[in-house]
Amino acid sequence: MQNVMGVINLGNQQDILNELTYFRDLAAVPFAGKYRLIDFALSNMVNSRIKDIAVLPTNKYRSLIEHLGTGRDWDLDRKQGGLFILPPTYPKAVKYGDLHNFYQHLDFFITGQQKYVLISGGNLIANIDYRPALDFHQQVGADVTVLYKDYQEAKLKYPPLKRIETDQYGRVISIEDQYLPIFSSKLFMEVLILDKQVLLQMVESCLNEGGCNLISDGLSKNLHNLRVYGFPFLGYLGSVNSVTSYYNQSMKLLQSENWKELFYQPRLIYTKSKNEPPSRYSRSCRVKNSLAANGCVIDGTVENSILFRGVKVAKGAIIKNSIIMQKSEIGENVVVENSILDKKVMVTAGKTIQGENDRPLVIAKRIVI
Repeated sequence: MQNVMGVINLGNQQDILNELTYFRDLAAVPFAGKYRLIDFALSNMVNSRIKDIAVLPTNKYRSLIEHLGTGRDWDLDRKQGGLFILPPTYPKAVKYGDLHNFYQHLDFFITGQQKYVLISGGNLIANIDYRPALDFHQQVGADVTVLYKDYQEAKLKYPPLKRIETDQYGRVISIEDQYLPIFSSKLFMEVLILDKQVLLQMVESCLNEGGCNLISDGLSKNLHNLRVYGFPFLGYLGSVNSVTSYYNQSMKLLQSENWKELFYQPRLIYTKSKNEPPSRYSRSCRVKNSLAANGCVIDGTVENSILFRGVKVAKGAIIKNSIIMQKSEIGENVVVENSILDKKVMVTAGKTIQGENDRPLVIAKRIVI
């Protein structure tokens, strides 16, 4: 896919994870013990042989830049092409929508040599090979191809995504929004493959008409003018756009079939590498159905939980159905249940932190309890 430019569009992501996005962009939120949410979007593009990838953040992107660095961990530190981080040149324009961020960087797209652009958000959890979708895009002569996941079984719980409706030929005829509910099992992943010239025309024409959002103004309102087709994705799919969805998607990783489908593939999910020793489990500890990243020291009980790098669990502590992020410390005889603790949280001896099954309690970064 050397003829494709990758774009990770973070322009419409809001501070929807409360305490977890106080100091970072949604795409930079830690996930699965050692990853960030953006690692999935970035790795999927790299694994699909896309060599030029641009990240369009909006605000609070210090943590994101620190994580991505030069792109070395994704083999994107190149003399020609590679990773490009394109922050807004006029931050106040961000509130008007992602089209303004695209417009501010039109020169980047105009000077690029690629014919196609692949646009993805930064909050999808999936392991995707985009090459079949590009082949489909070229075969049907589409202006835009959108990826969707078809949930045909009514018992399955839908991820928090918009729905789309297609005709018998696979052409997209409507996209759900707040004014147009659609009763369809096809969930729009907000991943687009489109000709670069179509994107440039869409950005300029929509802004001239007062539009501000790439999907709702640029795509949805032009379905009758553009050849927009849907392409089904058959693998595991998760989406994070709330604290509850973040918690639920994290807990799903404790099911081995989900973990294997995401991470035990020929297409690896890459992240910023850190050299740390293996986790240490004492004779007194009890660990059941949990994930523990490198550098943890576990002397207490951990059940159905995820521990990030360097977490310390003291003797007598009990952690259940919780997510404990990097370098947090859980003191003696502490109880943590149905909770999410951000990085470097310290819980002193004897305290109890407990959320509800469907409403986890979130503790912000560096809080001492």
